[in-house]
Amino acid sequence: MEEMEEELKCPVCGSFYREPIILPCSHNLCQACARNILVQTPESESPQSRRASGSGVSDYDYLDLDKMSLYSEADSGYGSYGGFASAPTTPCQKSPNGVRVFPPAMPPPPTHLSPALAPVPRNSCITCPQCHRSLILDDRGLRGFPKNRVLEGVIDRYQQSKAAALKCQLCEKVPKEATVMCEQCDVFYCDPCRLRCHPPRGPLAKHRLVPPAQGRVSRRLSPRKVSTCTDHELENHSMYCVQCKMPVCYQCLEEGKHSSHEVKALGAMWKLHKSQLSQALNGLSDRAKEAKEFLVQLRNMVQQIQENSVEFEACLVAQCDALIDALNRRKAQLLARVNKEHEHKLKVVRDQISHCTVKLRQTTGLMEYCLEVIKENDPSGFLQISDALIRRVHLTEDQWGKGTLTPRMTTDFDLSLDNSPLLQSIHQLDFVQVKASSPVPATPILQLEECCTHNNSATLSWKQPPLSTVPAEGYILELDDGSGGQFREVYVGKETMCTVDGLHFNSTYNARVKAFNKTGVSPYSKTLVLQTSEDTDSEEQTLPFPVPSERLPLRRMSPFSSTLNLQPSFPGRSYFDFRSSPHQLSLHSSLQSLNTSGCNFETQSAPYSQLVAWFAFDPGSAHSDIIFSNDNLTVTCSSYDDRVVLGKTGFSKGVHYWELTIDRYDNHPDPAFGVARMDVMKDVMLGKDDKAWAMYVDNNRSWFMHNNSHTNRTEGGITKGATIGVLLDLNRKTLTFFINDEQQGPIAFENVEGLFFPAVSLNRNVQVTLHTGLPVPDFYSSRASIA
Repeated sequence: MEEMEEELKCPVCGSFYREPIILPCSHNLCQACARNILVQTPESESPQSRRASGSGVSDYDYLDLDKMSLYSEADSGYGSYGGFASAPTTPCQKSPNGVRVFPPAMPPPPTHLSPALAPVPRNSCITCPQCHRSLILDDRGLRGFPKNRVLEGVIDRYQQSKAAALKCQLCEKVPKEATVMCEQCDVFYCDPCRLRCHPPRGPLAKHRLVPPAQGRVSRRLSPRKVSTCTDHELENHSMYCVQCKMPVCYQCLEEGKHSSHEVKALGAMWKLHKSQLSQALNGLSDRAKEAKEFLVQLRNMVQQIQENSVEFEACLVAQCDALIDALNRRKAQLLARVNKEHEHKLKVVRDQISHCTVKLRQTTGLMEYCLEVIKENDPSGFLQISDALIRRVHLTEDQWGKGTLTPRMTTDFDLSLDNSPLLQSIHQLDFVQVKASSPVPATPILQLEECCTHNNSATLSWKQPPLSTVPAEGYILELDDGSGGQFREVYVGKETMCTVDGLHFNSTYNARVKAFNKTGVSPYSKTLVLQTSEDTDSEEQTLPFPVPSERLPLRRMSPFSSTLNLQPSFPGRSYFDFRSSPHQLSLHSSLQSLNTSGCNFETQSAPYSQLVAWFAFDPGSAHSDIIFSNDNLTVTCSSYDDRVVLGKTGFSKGVHYWELTIDRYDNHPDPAFGVARMDVMKDVMLGKDDKAWAMYVDNNRSWFMHNNSHTNRTEGGITKGATIGVLLDLNRKTLTFFINDEQQGPIAFENVEGLFFPAVSLNRNVQVTLHTGLPVPDFYSSRASIA
């Protein structure tokens, strides 16, 4: 039960909870600690003055806190709070647990009342030290928060179990340590005395023997306090409000705010929530069991790596000794490479062991805490925390998925020394891969949402399967002649999108793609049927990627066919969920006619204008808390923590510009905008790791952030209706940000190379809408052309 101890300690004082209260965010605080971190707000910030002025502000709004540290001009402004903007700033303090808390605005006046009855200063507010959610207290003060009786009971049992061992009460000389207690006899026994004085036969066979700690708890625990209503302190909880998810009393139902709400019996909801928590724990228990087995596997891998390393070094030394004079100069270098591989494997496995051990300890602690909560017999107390515990159990279980229990490193040293070259070629001696039968790449997948036909040209896009582990060195795209004839290669290369021009009007073409590497070629993808448009001479091509007025459904040719059919629905153009790709900006293959023997290919480029990219947010790679709408162009979040969502299209060449409008902006959060790699961390703010380059901004200022390094603080923030522009120039390898069509600060990042995806991080207080297909701003195009 040691892992559970973190669940039982207050985040402010670091000690076991004393008279814990439950905040609206489901976190707990000692009643005395809650009083210590109260902050008195200015009169103009009180709920009464706001209501009087006509502004409807929720009591759950975040405090308008300035994020500048008192001690540093270069502070990033993220994750620390100095005080109210309208009051003198005071430095934050840290609790023994390392959590930032607010000091009281002034020392509380001396009083002889208990903390629960002592008066609370007018216009006081409290901020949760764990999630930083703030709440302005009403006239009841801290008495308005329910007491967590269940947590008190769990702490009491835990402290009793950690106390010194109990002694046998029947030993004649030196009492031995008790092993059981009889509940009927109320006596502690050691094993010899139990067999001698309390044999399991006759009338004594019906007595119930329990562990000493459990017996001591049942002996010493004071009667359970009855949980009473926070609004009507003389009334006990008797029903459960389904809408508010909290126990209520009869007086609340008759004359309080729950009079029109749906209510259910307290006992029935108690049993239902206990059942739900038990079911959730079953899944988490399986994950914990798998994690323990996985840790054993990782520890065995360490031993195997050590053994394989010794064996490999011995083989290497033996081969080098056979070549004595010629190999002495090379032997040290080869051994160094082996040792480097050895250390790399050990580091990867040990890091994974450490990471998994910490996560397992947290999971085990949560499980033990939940099991202790399930033992509680207080329905109202249990229901006060059951919803939050169920969510935490599900969230913890989800964190064990997505490859967490898969080794990141193999135990084999996939290297072998080739000693066949002649002595005159020894200077070229090097390691070769052991894997003689490495697999071919997986079959590519045609991305139907990005494939389209436009007049007599066709654009096709594909990708590797998400779970594919074998890299592809390139792709081969094939089309037939439009009459059902033989397939011909129209593109070979590394890109994943190709536009083919010069096709016949009003013709049907079949397209397929395959991947290749050094080992061989993958199977063909499913065949895509493309229908070119009728010949319409009157149509003018003003934009290479016009926004379609309607989207087409995907139809299969037969229930048993693997061929997909794409048909046009209006003259001159046909589309299927049209979006573009970065590769389309740099690759544009021109096919004059597939019916002729000669096929002519061209490469065109429009680095600063004309060609534009259309894309949306990608639900497949986003964090599970992200909420999508408006055809995946609008996103928000269900969590108070920052979550990351990526764009569906990645960019590796050209110049790209997109914008995001702020649809909703509450409580001054810090959304972040920028670009990221596909494997960026999804559960922290964008820019906290080395896989993202971002600008995060509040209502007053902004910062650039990469690898948790904050730079270039710039005045000027965002509000509802603001527009954020992101300009990724991969020709000049720069990333620039704009707010309301004005450049925000200098060029944010330089020397950016590789494949980047548009990215945003936000929490539940922000909603943004993505706008793509935009040309590069005029002033940037002219400046780039001059440069």
